[in-house]
Amino acid sequence: MDGSNLLWRAAYGFPARVTTRDGRDVTGLFGFFALLRKALHELSKPVECIVVFDSEAGWTGRRQEDPTYKQHRESTDFSPITALADIQRGLTELGIVWQESGGWEADDVIATYAVRARTRNVLIMSTDKDFYQLLDRPRIAQLNTARSAERRIITGLEVRQRFGIAPEQWCDYRALVGDPSDGIPGVHGIGPIRARRLLAGGLNLDGLLSSGRLTGTHGRRLMDNFDAVRDWRQLIRLRTGILTAATTTGRPTLRLPLAAVTLEKLGVW
Repeated sequence: MDGSNLLWRAAYGFPARVTTRDGRDVTGLFGFFALLRKALHELSKPVECIVVFDSEAGWTGRRQEDPTYKQHRESTDFSPITALADIQRGLTELGIVWQESGGWEADDVIATYAVRARTRNVLIMSTDKDFYQLLDRPRIAQLNTARSAERRIITGLEVRQRFGIAPEQWCDYRALVGDPSDGIPGVHGIGPIRARRLLAGGLNLDGLLSSGRLTGTHGRRLMDNFDAVRDWRQLIRLRTGILTAATTTGRPTLRLPLAAVTLEKLGVW
């Protein structure tokens, strides 16, 4: 599970503010455990839940490649991370394995776990579309609990049907159309439809150079910015070789108590 992603969802997307008896806002903390409990409860079979968080140095790896990476987020209100210590205490109390990433983002650690788990089915809980690039593997799927119940499980088939590309083309596609959440501007004039046409037949960025498809104004613009687009693709690619100690237990996570009970045990109320 992408713990950082869930914390931001809980802090900014929870339907009501939650406060302690002395008036402190604990919406992020309460919402995290409420959303996690609901997600695990609604799955059709037991799973082992592992939670991965970004560390303060999580952007270091990509910033070594591009110093401007996620620079637009530096003005973001990061106050929800004040709940992180209590969240991690709560996970430990519940017997759920968690870890913080090192010099790479939580997404990279999750991708590493997913690819390494060769004999296990993997369900990645996150709203982040960057994980779509991993869905070319039939044993890996994504769980987005922000979507309606019948659409929450995302597979490679949906990526193909919805975007007209294969999961392994996701980084090429995203580099062309842009990704505002990560500060990737994309190529002006190339939207989803044009990108899909350029990548038709399984083509990637490198194959475009000799494809004869780079015509007209948008083709020239892409040629002029080709090095930048390839760099953006590299930023979007998840790393699957992160050095991280194996923290799986091989046991299913037990049914979680109500979020209020967890906060009571933590002495937060």
